Amino acid sequence: MNSQMKRGTLEMCALSVISKDDCYGYEIVNRISECMEITEGTIYPLMKRLRDAGLIDSYIVESPEGPPRKYYKITEKGRTELERLADEWNEFVVSIGRLLKGEYRNDNE
Repeated sequence: MNSQMKRGTLEMCALSVISKDDCYGYEIVNRISECMEITEGTIYPLMKRLRDAGLIDSYIVESPEGPPRKYYKITEKGRTELERLADEWNEFVVSIGRLLKGEYRNDNE
């Protein structure tokens, strides 16, 4: 997938993953990687931006298998933003689908 397209959708994808379950960074990367290739180095700066914007919160959980893990959870503000982004995305997909099918709106009508 084109890197510009990835950047434009990554915030929405991360919020969507976190909205289903609280997750730590590696889990978020794995879930998003089912749809597009990303690395852990991409996700952590995004998580900081989302947290700074008040869209997610984080908390530490002790792990029996190693160091403590930082989990992320979505806030109400984050849920509202995810809904807005998803609506925008769905409108975009429908519009581009029409364009690709040659279903142009006639501006003279």
